[in-house]
Amino acid sequence: MCLFLYDDDPEPEERVPARPLYVPARPGATGVVVRLFRTPLGARTAVGFTGPDRLAATLGADQTWIRLSGSALRALAEPLGASLLTVDPTFTAPAAAPVPTSEPAAPVPVPVPVPEPAGVPVPSAAEPVTGSVDAPLAGTL
Repeated sequence: MCLFLYDDDPEPEERVPARPLYVPARPGATGVVVRLFRTPLGARTAVGFTGPDRLAATLGADQTWIRLSGSALRALAEPLGASLLTVDPTFTAPAAAPVPTSEPAAPVPVPVPVPEPAGVPVPSAAEPVTGSVDAPLAGTL
């Protein structure tokens, strides 16, 4: 983001690609949908690549894409909570492997009843319960 505006300075402080980007997309209900990603710190970001070879090297050759300008990509992503634009990311996490279902599940611990301590008198239903109305005894409703 440009912090200072200068009328005589034709160069912005922020680097923006001059040509359209190759943006990862996927099929959606009404056509093609732009894919959004997360940064290593968890912030949502739109991603664009300067060439189809860079996109294929990062996301695979079978990744579909569309061409959008940086400003158009930002305009699409900002209402979805992605205010960042990442150009040519090089590192991605591997795809999550499915958990094999053939392994037995870990045993569930069964709660063991704890006996009441010996020597503590437990009031019976025949004994009157004493206490004030303002401060009920513990364990009574």
